[in-house]
Amino acid sequence: MGKPLTKSQIAEHLAEKSGLTKRAMVQFLDELAALAYREAKNVFTLPGLGKLKLANRKARIGRNPQTGKEIKIPAKRVVKFRVVKAAKDAILGKK
Repeated sequence: MGKPLTKSQIAEHLAEKSGLTKRAMVQFLDELAALAYREAKNVFTLPGLGKLKLANRKARIGRNPQTGKEIKIPAKRVVKFRVVKAAKDAILGKK
């Protein structure tokens, strides 16, 4: 597995493909991230990639792995990202 692309590398690639400046692409990526953070409370969809959404987890009983003692895990809100089928097929290949 190779190294993940940095924000700068992504911006450079998008700038080359779109004909815009790298600075404009960095600003675009920042705005896209800010929009995703703000709209995740509802559902934020990135077409072709997936959906970012806020979900509620119920309280549950877990175990401390060192002692084996049962502990109560409180309810909480979490952010989930669900990948769309088209992205899964493109990355993993069709079955």
